Amino acid sequence: MERLILDTTILIASERGARALDSVIGDDDDVAIAGITAAELLVGVELADRRTRASRTAFVEDVLSTIPVIEYDLPTAQVHARLLATTRRAGKPRGAHDLIIAATAIQTGRQIVTADDRGFADLPDVVVRSAASSSRGGRIAQDQLSGRPGPVRPGQGEGEG
Repeated sequence: MERLILDTTILIASERGARALDSVIGDDDDVAIAGITAAELLVGVELADRRTRASRTAFVEDVLSTIPVIEYDLPTAQVHARLLATTRRAGKPRGAHDLIIAATAIQTGRQIVTADDRGFADLPDVVVRSAASSSRGGRIAQDQLSGRPGPVRPGQGEGEG
């Protein structure tokens, strides 16, 4: 079992059908998203045109109702500050949201699953599972995002999640 945090790019790729999440997530993996990822998904709903709004809303609601969201707390803010200082000193600034996701991953001991690892490259203590190079099998994420019953993760029972 691996502890994973999904980046927005992998979720968007899944929504668009470009990448099946089960190719990078195993059945027993413990999957979560950062609070900022939830915000990025919700912005996508707000900016969606009339043609895509209903399907995007359904997708985002499905994600947010099945995948736990990790809040941005003081320990995560401390790691975020360290990453921000490190990238600025190195002259390699990164997107603020990527650094928050990275800080959340470090603070919670998770690997980042992303379709675009450039925002996380060379960050200290960050482990990235790039969708472009992964070939893991499993169905937990597909089950979670399709609304079909899937395996229950340890510690997650009825009404939790």
